[in-house]
Amino acid sequence: QVQLVESGGGLVQAGGSLRLSCAASGRTFSRYAMGWFRQAPGKEREFVASITWRGGFTSYADSVKGRFTISTDNAKNTVYLQMNSLKPEDTAVYHCAERSTAYNDFGSWGQGTQVTVSL
Repeated sequence: QVQLVESGGGLVQAGGSLRLSCAASGRTFSRYAMGWFRQAPGKEREFVASITWRGGFTSYADSVKGRFTISTDNAKNTVYLQMNSLKPEDTAVYHCAERSTAYNDFGSWGQGTQVTVSL
């Protein structure tokens, strides 16, 4: 089992930046990818970005392309989400997740960190 703990959320004005971190502990020998998802009040959880653990291949939602960057520090078992040019519609609870193989979905989730973007 893997444990994921997010940090770095907060309140920021529109146009500002935040960097989220997600530290993973527990099982580390098998990991295919890490991802970030978000859920705004009254909305379903949506995909934000993902990155493969070994090759560093990235994928982004259209709504964040060019503004958000996902990266990893494999030595620290940590995944980051650099968020620039933030908009009020980015306000949500951001969760990181782990996908252990290419054949299953994201199965381990963190508790989330709140990001609030004001006008």
